Amino acid sequence: MKSNLYRDNKFSIITFKFKTIIFSMIVIATLVFSLIINLGLSSENIQKTLSGIESENLFVQFVRAENHMFFSSDEAFAIPPISEILFELATNIKPRDTRSFLGNELPGLNFYDTEIVVAGEGTDLSTLPYESAPPLEVLLKEKEVIEEELQNNFDNGDKKPLPNKEPDVFVYHTHNLESFLPLLKNTSKANEAVSSDERANVVALGSRLNQQLMGAGIGVEHNKTNINKKLLERKWDYTASYELSNEVIQEAVAENKNLKYFIDIHRDSARKDVTTKVIDGKSYAKLYFIVGKENENYEENLEFVKKINTELEKRFPGISRGVFLKNRLDGNGVYNQDVSNRALLVEIGGVDNTLDELGRTTDAFADVFSDIYWEENGGEKE
Repeated sequence: MKSNLYRDNKFSIITFKFKTIIFSMIVIATLVFSLIINLGLSSENIQKTLSGIESENLFVQFVRAENHMFFSSDEAFAIPPISEILFELATNIKPRDTRSFLGNELPGLNFYDTEIVVAGEGTDLSTLPYESAPPLEVLLKEKEVIEEELQNNFDNGDKKPLPNKEPDVFVYHTHNLESFLPLLKNTSKANEAVSSDERANVVALGSRLNQQLMGAGIGVEHNKTNINKKLLERKWDYTASYELSNEVIQEAVAENKNLKYFIDIHRDSARKDVTTKVIDGKSYAKLYFIVGKENENYEENLEFVKKINTELEKRFPGISRGVFLKNRLDGNGVYNQDVSNRALLVEIGGVDNTLDELGRTTDAFADVFSDIYWEENGGEKE
């Protein structure tokens, strides 16, 4: 009897130890997975984080992450606090993100997962960019433009590529109907600022950019495909716009392997007070950049965008609303930026900006982009 009891107890102890080991492995795996997903860590990032830490000091680093008193004033925190990760897993609240505290209380706030990488002047949680599709009836209805406002419009006659130079910059428009209220008749609502007239929508900004870059000696292909028309023909939802523009990009790349820089031009739906800045007595449409976090190599595009944004702010202080990271919970998440490490999505102005304001900002962007382009490609602007 005692022998059987001993064996039962021994078996229970072994079973308990086994379960403990399994549970510990699950907890560790969960923590690692949480680190990767919630903190956006890639294998390269993890390697960079741990490469400078000696194995015998790894435990010390974890302790330091929990108690910042162990850091010197000029030392960075190499590892995020485990307690913070556990707290987030248990409560779905991010201690460093106010939105997670209010997300369950304020309808819709928990959908704003956009990360502010570089905050421009006036940028905070209340002015985050947010994608919203125009109603279908608006997309189907043709808007009448104000011809008088278009008399001094940009020259839409795209220049031809330079002799013996294949274009390596591709300008396109995923949301090609995005337009501007000052150019449309009997329209005042932000979500109704759409037009198929290329003189009054973002295609005009692409033409302006094309002109400026060509003038700087850069080979450009400006694609004016009416994405919205193709969506309607296929009976696809507006949210499939990036899937369709990706087809356009792939066709272009198949025809020209030289393409390296991709610029998708949009406009924001925010109003005038958010999207306008006076610089040296002249009014500019503010711009900002979106980087898709679902692209596994997004860090390279992010660094390129930050470089452009920094230079823009140096030359035109206050022109940028910033640089933002978006995932699939708050947009497309990739934005065709997996095609190259030099793929941009730039939002120029908002629904209330005028052609003059938009033109100045497009020129400012073109000036900075061309300088960086020639810096990377060895040459000078013409």
